Amino acid sequence: MPPNHKGDQEARISQAIEAIHNNKSPSIRAAARTYNVPHSTLAKRLRGQPTYQQSRMANRKLLPTEEEALFQWVISMGERGFPPWISAVRKMADILLSARAGSPTNASPTVGENWVRKFVNRHEQLQSKYTRKYDYQRALCEDPKAISDWFRLVENTRAKYGIPDEDVYNFDETGFQIGVIGTAKVVTGSQRAGKALVTQPGNREWVTAVEAINASGWALPPMIIFAGKMHQAAWYDALPPQWTIAVSENGWTTDKIGLVWLQTVFNKYTKARMVGQYRLLILDGHGSHATPEFDQFCLDNAIITLCMPPHSSHLLQPLDVGCFSPLKRTYGHQVEICMQLGRNHIDKLDFLEAFKPARAAALSSSNICSGFAAAGLVPHNSERVLSRLQFKLRTPTPLASETVIAARQTPKTPYTVAQLAWEYTTIKGLLERRSKSPPSPTEQALKRVVKGCQMAMHNAALLASEIKDLRAMSARQKRKREAPRSYIASGGVLTVEEGQERVKRAQIADEAVLDKVSARAFGHAPSRCSMCSSLEHNARVCPTRVI
Repeated sequence: MPPNHKGDQEARISQAIEAIHNNKSPSIRAAARTYNVPHSTLAKRLRGQPTYQQSRMANRKLLPTEEEALFQWVISMGERGFPPWISAVRKMADILLSARAGSPTNASPTVGENWVRKFVNRHEQLQSKYTRKYDYQRALCEDPKAISDWFRLVENTRAKYGIPDEDVYNFDETGFQIGVIGTAKVVTGSQRAGKALVTQPGNREWVTAVEAINASGWALPPMIIFAGKMHQAAWYDALPPQWTIAVSENGWTTDKIGLVWLQTVFNKYTKARMVGQYRLLILDGHGSHATPEFDQFCLDNAIITLCMPPHSSHLLQPLDVGCFSPLKRTYGHQVEICMQLGRNHIDKLDFLEAFKPARAAALSSSNICSGFAAAGLVPHNSERVLSRLQFKLRTPTPLASETVIAARQTPKTPYTVAQLAWEYTTIKGLLERRSKSPPSPTEQALKRVVKGCQMAMHNAALLASEIKDLRAMSARQKRKREAPRSYIASGGVLTVEEGQERVKRAQIADEAVLDKVSARAFGHAPSRCSMCSSLEHNARVCPTRVI
C-alpha cells in the first residue's frame, strides 16, 4: 500500500465524496475501501466537518486573500530595495483588518506581537533576517582586570566626594551619516542569499549629536553639530528652545565646541539640580574632553570627571549600552520611511525632522536607567559587566442566520471587504438551499470572482495607506521648498532660543524695509512749486516768477 500522505489523502477523500454524490459507490464504507481513506474521516466530511487546513484558516486573523495580498506586498517592497520591518508588516496586517471591519484602525482588532513570525513561518518564500551583521571587533579589547579597576575607581571616587546617584552623569558624542539607514530585522523573499539589501539616500554628510544623561532617568538638551560655516534660519523653526546647534568644518566636535557645551549646556542645566556638593561626569578619552580649559572649568565648578578604559565604552558607557543603539536604529527607520515615500536626498532639515522623534523614543527614562544599570554604575554592580566577559560569542466567523439573510433582500454593490463577504455568504446560502448537489461550476466561478475582488480590495487598502503617507511627505517637501533660505550667523554655537530670536529680528528688519519700499512705490508726494520747490504755493503764484 502506498504511503498515506496528507495531501494525497485529501484528494482521495474529495474523489470518494464525488463518487458517493454521483451514486458510483454503494455505501460510505465501500467508497472508503475503494479510495483507501479512513471510514470515520469520510463520514465526518460528508456531515460537513471542515478539513484540518480549513479549521486552521478559520482561526487565523487574516483571510487567505488578505494574507496573499500582504505576501505580495512584502515581496514587492523587497524587490524595490525596501524590505519592510517587522513593525511595518504588522501595521499593514492591522490595516487589512481595519478595512474588513469597516472601522478606524484604533477601533478594530489588531494582530498579536508574534503574528509576523508565524506569518513568515507559514510562507516558505519569506524569511526574516538582519540587514547587516553586528560588529564584534571591540570584544577583542575587553580586559577583565582593567574593567575591575574601573569599577573600584568609580566606587572610591563616589565615596570620597559623597556623590549620590542623582549627581551621576554620562556624556558622549555620537555621529550620524545623514542618509544612512541603520540595522533592523526585515522580511524578504527566502530565495535571497546573504544579508538583505536596503536602498539608501546618497548623502553621507556627517552630523554629530552631543548627549548627556543622568542616572535618575533624564537627559540634558542635545547639541547638534553640522558641517558648515553658516547657521540657517530654517534650522530653528520647530526645535525646542533649549537645544543647541553648532557648526564645524567637518561636522565633528572640536576642543572649543566641547568647552562651550560644558559651560552652556552641562553646567547650566545641572547646577540647579545638584543634590550633593559634587557632580560626577563619566566620559571617554576623546581629545576634546582632555583639554586644560575643559579640566579647569570642571575643577572650578565642582565637576569630577572620570575617563573609562580605552575600547570599553560598549560595555561601560550607559549611553552606548542603553541609548545610542535604539537612537540610530529609530533614526534609520525614519530615513527609510522617507526613502519609501520617494525622497531621494536627505539634507540637514530632514535630519532634524527625523532626529527629533527618534531621540524622544530612544532617550526615554527607562532606556537611560537601563543603560546605567547594564553598565554596572547605578546601582553599583560590577558583575553585570564582568559576567558577560566569561562567555564566547554565539552564532547568533460563523455564517449568518436565515432570518438575517432574509432581511437583506435588496442587493447592493459591495464597496468594502466586509460588504463583499456578506454578499458572497448570502449568494452561497441561496445556492445551497436550492440544491443539495455537489459544488457546481457556477459556485466555483463565483468563488474565483469573489477572491479576485477581495485581492483587489486588499491591495487598494495597502495602496491607500502608502498614498496617505506620500501625500503627507509631499506637503512637507512643498513647505520646505517654499521656505526662504536666510542666514543668521557665521560660525560659532547658538541655542535654538537664540536662533529663534535672531530670526525674529531679521523678520522685523525685512518688514521695515518692505514698508519703506511700499511707501515709495505707492505713496503720493506732496505738491511743490516747480519754480522754488516750496510746499506753500505753486508756480502760478510764485513770487519769483517773472511777469
